[in-house]
Amino acid sequence: MGAQLRVYKRRIRSVSATKKITKAMEMIAASRVVKAQRKVAASTPYATELTRAVTAVATGSNTKHPLTTEAENPTRVAVLLLTSDRGLAGAFNSNAIKAAERLTAQLEGEGKEVVNYIVGRRGLAHYNFRERKVAESFTGFTDEPSYADAKKVAAPLIEAIETETAEGGVDELHIVYTEFVSMMTQTAVEARLLPLSLDEVAEEAKPNKGEILPLFDFEPSAEDVLDALLPRYVESRIYNALLQSAASKHAATRRAMKSATDNAGDLIENLTRLANQARQAEITQEISEIVGGASALADATAGSD
Repeated sequence: MGAQLRVYKRRIRSVSATKKITKAMEMIAASRVVKAQRKVAASTPYATELTRAVTAVATGSNTKHPLTTEAENPTRVAVLLLTSDRGLAGAFNSNAIKAAERLTAQLEGEGKEVVNYIVGRRGLAHYNFRERKVAESFTGFTDEPSYADAKKVAAPLIEAIETETAEGGVDELHIVYTEFVSMMTQTAVEARLLPLSLDEVAEEAKPNKGEILPLFDFEPSAEDVLDALLPRYVESRIYNALLQSAASKHAATRRAMKSATDNAGDLIENLTRLANQARQAEITQEISEIVGGASALADATAGSD
């Protein structure tokens, strides 16, 4: 076997092994994205009803609450960025990071100081490489987030917005995550979670057609009810964003691994074609050498006679 043919066969074995790996990763991502979609669908009713409860308390009372009251001159804001712990997901992480960069530039252009909170090793690595300060980071659960993880992420953010800015608190809380639209489409979006925009919340929690909203009495007081409901609201929104981000990541991984598998198949076909050409050239050369040797031997025999 010629040296060139050995090179082609070695590359074919290497690419075939890679193809098996990418195909397995594609199948794993496909199974995970289905589970993540189910979790997103299951969390929606709870988030909707909780949003309606918050709206009822906030609009049905005249209570001024720090989590629903706009600061007169906001100077310090928190931005929560959701990325993944792992790569191999195409532009999933880079799109979320770019959206966070745009939001940060916009907020800083308004004269606000941005405090960064990061979920996922990819986002944390991006900020650490650029030596940007990160107030809190959370890793290790981005593929399959739980509600306990959402509570862990939400706790320092709620504490920060309940704290005066002079003491290290923030006036606003923004979140950047990847919204799962479909298996082929995932979009990086940003939203302001706090202070709560009552107009937007009321729009999200509109009653169903023909439904009459009841009147409420708040016990012990509207402020105490808000104290209990709004942290749950933040946790549910972050949990939903984590689930959306996880589903988007698995869909992006599936798409990237399918593309890698297809490319590996095309490369194997090209290498096989080149290997066949190299083998044919070797056979042709060997036949030519045999024919040439036979002709030379026949000429030598005829000359000796």
